[in-house]
Amino acid sequence: MKRVLTILFWFGLMFAVMAVHMCLAYLLGGWVEEHLFPGSSRLTNMLILMLAFVMGTASLLTVAERKWSSLMQNRIGPNRARIDLPGLRDNALVGIPHFLADGAKMLFKEDFIPATANKLLYNLGPMLAFAPVFALFAVVPAGPSATVFGHSIDMVVATPDFGLLYVFAIASLAVYGTSLAGWSSNNKFALLGGVRASSQMISYEVALGLSLVGLMMAFSTVQLPAFVGHVANELGMGVEASGQARYLWSIQIGSFDLGIPAWGFLLQPLGFFLFFAAAFAETKRAPFDTPEGESEIIGYFVEYSGMKFGLFMISEFVEIVVLSGLIVVLFFGGYHLPFGGEWFSNLAVMKEYSWLYGAILGTVFWAKVMFFVWLQLTIRWTFLRFRYDQIQSLGWKILLPLGLINVFVTGALVLWDPSLQALALFGIVQIGFLLTLTLSSKEKGAEGHGHGGAHGAHGHGHDDAHGHGAPAHAHAAHADTHSAGAHSGAAAASH
Repeated sequence: MKRVLTILFWFGLMFAVMAVHMCLAYLLGGWVEEHLFPGSSRLTNMLILMLAFVMGTASLLTVAERKWSSLMQNRIGPNRARIDLPGLRDNALVGIPHFLADGAKMLFKEDFIPATANKLLYNLGPMLAFAPVFALFAVVPAGPSATVFGHSIDMVVATPDFGLLYVFAIASLAVYGTSLAGWSSNNKFALLGGVRASSQMISYEVALGLSLVGLMMAFSTVQLPAFVGHVANELGMGVEASGQARYLWSIQIGSFDLGIPAWGFLLQPLGFFLFFAAAFAETKRAPFDTPEGESEIIGYFVEYSGMKFGLFMISEFVEIVVLSGLIVVLFFGGYHLPFGGEWFSNLAVMKEYSWLYGAILGTVFWAKVMFFVWLQLTIRWTFLRFRYDQIQSLGWKILLPLGLINVFVTGALVLWDPSLQALALFGIVQIGFLLTLTLSSKEKGAEGHGHGGAHGAHGHGHDDAHGHGAPAHAHAAHADTHSAGAHSGAAAASH
């Protein structure tokens, strides 16, 4: 019970910190727009969203992953690092000081460069691995537009017309960092890790792109804010519902709106699973961690130390946050609530203080992101590592054909019914089929386990001297009796 209360406390504290940060982001953005120059709020978004949220979350994930793995394995986890201040010396703070200790350790470690390495490319590798992943979050909208001090504040760093194309282009650059790190180290194990990483990323790039083509056709856009959309009459501005904020089917209960939203997951469940699998494979985390298999080759960063190794490590956790943000924006409505969005946006207090409306929906966005972060941490400690041939087969023989089928079926349904209701019904059928398949496989597994248990219970007996089966525990008791008799006889003989 104490552990549950501790987890609930830290979750509550995390959401409170998110809400405060989002309030600060809107208010600071409005202030700099008022006192500095037009567009300066983009700089504050860069500082608060990308540096504070993404980098801060990625840094804390280095501890959260260890704590969550210890919870799954019934261990305590990291609790040795302490802050040497009165009142904190005897408090482990759930292991949070460990990420500070990790950072200090990497900063002060020797920056060793192998004598035979290509120094230019060796130094360039970690930067090319980290920078593209970090830059991906620039196009992810973390909150709605709000008017602060008379200025419209968008909670996104950049809104290019080619949003998804930017995601594909920048994500593909990460392969150069791993390839250069493996080759420039002049180490055979590092080179093998780099080759594995390159072939794995190339294998899943095609499936990754195909998984989102269906969404592009359904919403007729490649801009990420357009995927999220606006609720009807948002903040009393009279706009029409668009993107994932509109309803496929809805009813009105008084002033409260209720219905089934046009979320990407309902329209493209197969596309979601394809995107999640392909993007997860590109993060090179278990079960897709053959490029850095600790028990085999260590990885393409085997010759790196100090902060260069730290860049490889932190980029992995930044990928987790960015992938979660993209999943939320593309498939789970972004910062919108599943229902009641129009009613909530037209409350008097929300119209009066639109920055509060933005901060609350921004907190909803980060709560969704944290759920998918947790899901990735759980998968990391649930599945065994796939073999290299299994990873390649999954990418080329399963994900790629399914992606092509999904594109053709989605295109036909969108042409037949532009309202997307037919596509949503087909998506609901897919979800029902997957649930039925999962439950039936679990029942078969339980039945097999039951038969195995029954066989084990009846099959552990041994034949006695007369040829009759006897339970194992009976033989154990018989053996104990003989043993006791032997000991008694030995005792009598000694007397």
